[in-house]
Amino acid sequence: MTSEKPIEISEHARLQMKERGVSESEVIASIRQGDAEPARAGRTLYRKIFEFGGLWRGRSYRLKQVATVVADEPAELVVVTVYAFYF
Repeated sequence: MTSEKPIEISEHARLQMKERGVSESEVIASIRQGDAEPARAGRTLYRKIFEFGGLWRGRSYRLKQVATVVADEPAELVVVTVYAFYF
């Protein structure tokens, strides 16, 4: 689990969340409860799988993985971008 620093979501990440069907609560849960791995430019990628059980773009999926790329700044965690994988 990562630190309890405040989380700031960039405007780019908010646009990606909207396009990819990801909620703010899923982004926060992916960071606070997900698995961390190194990403480019010294950033960290957090992954968490959620029960989905719904339709996304006309297809039915049981699960959704949210992958959140974060820059660990001195005073906060900045969400750089967000990916979603449905399966």
